Amino acid sequence: MLLSRLNDGPEIFFTLQGEGVSAGLPAVFIRAALCNLHCRWCDTDHTWNFEGTPWKHDKDADPAYRKHRKADVTIEVPVAEIVARLSAFPCRRVILTGGEPLLQQEAWLEVISGLRAIDPGYVFEVETNGTRMPTPEFRAAVNQFNVSPKLANSGMEARTRVAPAVLALFAAEPKAWFKFVARGPEDVAEILEFTAEHDIPAGKVLVMPEGRSAAELDRHGLALTGPCMEHGWRFCDRLHVRLWGDKRGV
Repeated sequence: MLLSRLNDGPEIFFTLQGEGVSAGLPAVFIRAALCNLHCRWCDTDHTWNFEGTPWKHDKDADPAYRKHRKADVTIEVPVAEIVARLSAFPCRRVILTGGEPLLQQEAWLEVISGLRAIDPGYVFEVETNGTRMPTPEFRAAVNQFNVSPKLANSGMEARTRVAPAVLALFAAEPKAWFKFVARGPEDVAEILEFTAEHDIPAGKVLVMPEGRSAAELDRHGLALTGPCMEHGWRFCDRLHVRLWGDKRGV
C-alpha cells in the first residue's frame, strides 16, 4: 500500500495521540499517502501537494516552499512489512492517518487482520475527512473514527469537502467523533450550521484551534472556549504541537 515517506522509510512512529478524545494516550501512527482534499492550512501537505497539482497552500507565502516530488514523499510498502513494523512497538493502539486513509480500505483491512492475529487486543483509530464511505467490513473492524469535516476556512468549495451520505452514517455511528478546526466567530457560526444540517449531536463535537505553533493555538484557542461551553462542545487542543512544535514523526 502507499504510505507517506519519512527519511528512507514509511512514516510510522510511536508517540502520544495529540488530538481528539484519545489525546494523551500512547499510540503508534501510520500515515497513508494521498488525499482527495487539499486544505490550504494542512500540516501534512506532503501527502497530496505534489509537483504539477494546482492546489494553493498557506506555505506558498514562504519563498523557500516548493511542492513535493511524489517519489520523494511516498513509498509503496507490502502489508506483511507494515504488520511487522507495527507489531514491533510496545503499544496496541494504532492510528491510521493520512492523507485520507479511506482511499485504501482493503489494504488496511489486511493490516488490521494481520495485527489482530498477533494480538486480538489491538485498538484501531482512523482519522478521516468524512468524505469517503467506509465499507461495512472496515466500519466493523475499526474501534474509533475521528471524523474531521472541513469548513470554508479550508479553502475548498462545499461540494468538494461535504459528503452528506457519509456524514449521516458517521453521525449515527457510536464509534465516531467529529473534530472541527476553527479560528473564531465565523467558524463557530459555520459549525453550528453544519452540525444542525447534518444532525451531528453536540456531545460528539470537538473544536480544535487552527495552528502549527503554540502561539497560534493560544491566539485562536481563547476565542473558542466560550462557544464550547455555550454549545456543549469539547475543546480539543493539539498536544503534539505543544510538545514538539511543527515537526513530523512525533
